[in-house]
Amino acid sequence: MTLYGIGLGPGEADLLTVRGKRLLESVDVVYSPGRLSRAVATEHVDESKIGDLDFPMTRDEEKLRAAWKEAAAAIAPKASEGDAAFVTLGDPNVYSTFGHLRRTLDAFHPDVDVEVVPGVSAMTAFATALDVEVEAGAGLALREADGGAAPTGPDRMILFKVTDAPETGRKLREAGYDVRFGRRLFMEAGETLVTDDPETIAERDYYTLAYAEHEDLDTTSATDEFEVDPESSADEEASRNDDETAIADGGKHQAERAEAAEHGDHPGDST
Repeated sequence: MTLYGIGLGPGEADLLTVRGKRLLESVDVVYSPGRLSRAVATEHVDESKIGDLDFPMTRDEEKLRAAWKEAAAAIAPKASEGDAAFVTLGDPNVYSTFGHLRRTLDAFHPDVDVEVVPGVSAMTAFATALDVEVEAGAGLALREADGGAAPTGPDRMILFKVTDAPETGRKLREAGYDVRFGRRLFMEAGETLVTDDPETIAERDYYTLAYAEHEDLDTTSATDEFEVDPESSADEEASRNDDETAIADGGKHQAERAEAAEHGDHPGDST
């Protein structure tokens, strides 16, 4: 019997993996740590299948440890008698609450088998939402930026938990970075927003990230040479059309000569 840690993806119900969906439908109970993950899970399983867990919004480590012990004690019997799932947005092993549960189970309920089912995380989904290409060989660092923090150093960074976008943006630009922000990317619970202007997302929101790229970073690639000037492209197209017309006309004349030869006529002869 197994507890599955299932990544639900960034928020849209159809970005759940096929394996994740299959397991959600097959387990006996599904536990969710929050409202948003619960909303995605209930797109795939009935509300009656969801198990309730209570996690306090606090930084008090004693209260958090007590909450995780209580959660592990509730989940362990279900995962021992049958199969259960604990769902999180994104991926269970990337900036996820699932790690706390797994460590607590290992400490107090070591007989529970745990299996992780990866999900699409914001770390990869941001590239599509912000139309960013992280090319082969590029370095990319993952950082937190809560409360206006702006870590620097790497040429490229993804910053999570950007709760003070104007302050983080100001500091990063002063440090020589170009910055783009994304809020609630691929989330059905709230409108996805992508912007270069942090003032438009000044309101605190835990589900905000930023992509920072050093402004003097060389991002040229071998295929950049394929980009052509529109006027040059039009001239090349016209030239190709002329060539095709000439070939077609040449074929037509050749056919006329063949037909004349078949009837004993030779176009261009004077006799």
